[in-house]
Amino acid sequence: MMKEVHGGNIYKFDHPIYDFSANLNPLGMPEEVKQAIISHIDSYESYPDPWNRELTDALSRYHGVPASSICCGNGAADIIFRTALALRPKKALLVSPTFSEYQQALETVDCQVTHSLLTEENGFQPDEKLLAAIDDSLDMMFICNPNNPTGIPVPRTLMLAICQQCQKCGVQLVIDECFTEFLDAEDQYSVMADLHRFENVIILKAFTKIYAMAGLRLGYCVCGSEETAEQIRGSLQPWAVSTVAAKAGCAALELTGFVEKTRAYIHENRTLLMDGLKRLGYQVYPSAANYIFFKSSRDLIKPLLEWDIMVRSCSNYVTLDEQYYRIAVRTREENTYFLKCLEKVTERNEGRSDG
Repeated sequence: MMKEVHGGNIYKFDHPIYDFSANLNPLGMPEEVKQAIISHIDSYESYPDPWNRELTDALSRYHGVPASSICCGNGAADIIFRTALALRPKKALLVSPTFSEYQQALETVDCQVTHSLLTEENGFQPDEKLLAAIDDSLDMMFICNPNNPTGIPVPRTLMLAICQQCQKCGVQLVIDECFTEFLDAEDQYSVMADLHRFENVIILKAFTKIYAMAGLRLGYCVCGSEETAEQIRGSLQPWAVSTVAAKAGCAALELTGFVEKTRAYIHENRTLLMDGLKRLGYQVYPSAANYIFFKSSRDLIKPLLEWDIMVRSCSNYVTLDEQYYRIAVRTREENTYFLKCLEKVTERNEGRSDG
C-alpha cells in the first residue's frame, strides 16, 4: 500500500469532511475555468497535443518568458521527478523541513541528499546562513518559497543571493514558487522577473493551488536555460498534460482580478485563524501563505476528526514530529467552525470541559 505523506486524502472517509489538510484556494475553481472544461468537451476524444503549444504560448505571454523555456507536466510533482530524471544530480541540497517530493525524486536517481536546516530556535526563518551551505560539491538545490509547511517566504534579496551563489558554484537551483500567488506582495519574493539572468535556475509553478485544480493535475516549470528546458521535456511522457487540463489552464490565465481577490480573502482569513490559534494558546509561526504552521503539545488529529475536521500532521517532515501541524486557510464559515471545535478540543485537553 502506498504510504500516505500528503494532505487531501478525503477518499478514506465515507462522509463529507472539513478538509484543512490540503492547501487549495478556498474560493474554489473559477467559473470561467469550469465553463472552459465543459465547452471543449468534444475535443477530449482526440489525443492531447504532445507539445502543449496552446498552453505553453499562453504561459509565455503570462510570464513574459520564451515559450521554449517552459515545460508542462502532470502537476508540479511530475515536473520535480522529471527534473531529477533528466538532470541526474549526484549530490543535492534541500532547505528543510520542506516538501517531501524533492527528496523522493532525488532518491529515484540515487542522488545523495543533504539538508540545510531551518531551526525552531530561529523560528524556521531562512537567513544568510543558507549561502554558506552552497558549494561546488553540489549539483542541485531545491528551495520552496514560501516554504511548505511553514508558509514563511524567502525575501527576494536573499533569494537573488542564493541564485548568484548557486551560479558561482555551478549548482542547478530549483525554486518552488507554487504558492507565491497567495503572498500579499508577490514581487517582493518571486525571482521570475530575474530568471533571464540565471541559466542555472528553474522555477516550479502549478495551477493546483491558486486555481483549485488539484484533480486536473497541471504544473510547469520555467527554465533560465532553454537547453535545460529541452532536457526536461525529453524526460516527459508523450501526453503528460491532458487536453482538459490544458484548456482549463488557458482559461485560468485569461482571468482578471481572481488572484487579487484571492489574496485579499486569504489575508483576512489567515489573520482570523492565526489570532484564534494564538488566543487558544498555540505556538503559531508567521505564515504569509494560504496555510498556517503551528505547534501543539497534545494530539489534535483524532480529537478534530470527531468533529469531521482533517488537519495535516507534519510528523513526516525532516526534523519535525507529532507536535507540528499545518492547516489550510479555508472559507470564513469553515475557519470559524474550525476555531470553535478546536476551542472545545483544547478545553477538553486541559481538563476544563468534558467536551
